[in-house]
Parts: sequence; structure tokens; C-alpha cells
Amino acid sequence: MLKSRILSPMLALEVQVRDPKETPDELRARGIVPAVMYGHNEPAQSISVNAGVLEGVWRDAGETTVITLKGLKEDKETLIHDAQVHPVTGKLMHVDFLVLEKGKKIEISVPLEFVGEAPAEKAGHSLNKALHEIEIEVAPAELPHSIEVDISSLSEIGDHVTAAQIKLPPSATLITDPEEFVVSVTGHEEEPAEEAKTEEAAPAEGEAPAAEGAATEA
Repeated sequence: MLKSRILSPMLALEVQVRDPKETPDELRARGIVPAVMYGHNEPAQSISVNAGVLEGVWRDAGETTVITLKGLKEDKETLIHDAQVHPVTGKLMHVDFLVLEKGKKIEISVPLEFVGEAPAEKAGHSLNKALHEIEIEVAPAELPHSIEVDISSLSEIGDHVTAAQIKLPPSATLITDPEEFVVSVTGHEEEPAEEAKTEEAAPAEGEAPAAEGAATEA
């Protein structure tokens, strides 16, 4: 019913140590994105990345895929922790890479992807999608790019899927409350037409009903 989609193999990206003499604007003018990498036991280091290559990796990876940074003294496994995007052009302006600790699991929020058609919707009921991501702890090699939630079994009011029902990678542990509803079926709420008309026609409290016909002056 539910499954995770793991993006494999891990992506790689060539980077360079940034020249402190060049400003971020100068780098961007040459088609380079200024960036920084850091981690729990990793001091912050300024780096630079080819803009075209980085944007392609960003589209594929987002913030839930391990990216191996190459071109330094040693390869670094990282996640894109933050990305600044130009509000008009949509181009990447700056990226933060979080260096992962070797042998340590990652705590991360993974987006949910709802798939299938719910019979409940065809019957006129509504689906309440309460969660759009769940938080897990997982080994980097098994980090899911997204987790699918199949809604095709939801047919009656009260049917639901909880976080505990989501199938995770073998190394993963659920951090989100396992009893929390991911999606549930609720009734189709619609105000009856007659009731709406009655409320519209009823006079306000303390107000006399309107007299029939128009009043005439003496």
C-alpha cells in the first residue's frame, strides 16, 4: 500500500575552494554559484560550483538526496541544507551544504506523494491530507527521495492512513508520532439550499418583519 522511493545512486558534484578575493557578484557573473559547506565536526568552508551543473543537481536532488562533493582534499557526502533563489529569475544565488557524519544516521523530513484514486472521493466524500511530509532517522544510503501514500483503499468515512502504516527503508526509524493521521476520509459538507434561504429571509433579532407593499406619504 505504501512505499518509499529511494533515489540511487547518490549524486556527485565537482566543487572548488572559493577564492576570497572574488565577491559573490563576480562569481555569479562568471556562471559560478558561491556556496558553503559545514557539519557537526566540519568547520565551515567557502566553495564555488558551476551554476548550470548545480541547478541540474538541485532539480534532481532537492533537500532529500545525498550529494558527494568532489574536487577537495577528500570527498564529502552532503545534503543541500539551504538554497537561496533569485525571486525574479529563479536562479540559484547561494547554497549551504551540510556535511554528513560517517556512520551516523540522518534526521530528515521526507515529502509524501499521494498516489491512486480514492473510491471515497467518487462517492462525494472529502479527503483530509493532514501531513505532506514525515520525519525519519535513516542511513544516508537509504535516504528516500519521497514516500508514496496509496489512497486507493480509502472508501468510507473514517477510513484513514496513519504514519505508522508507512513502509520505511530497513534502516529508518519513524520520528513523527506513529498514531498521527496522514490522510483520512471525512463527510462531504454542504449547506442545504432550503436552510440557506430560510436564514437569508429571517429578520434580525429585534427587527420587525417588512410590511407588504410600499408605504405612501399622506
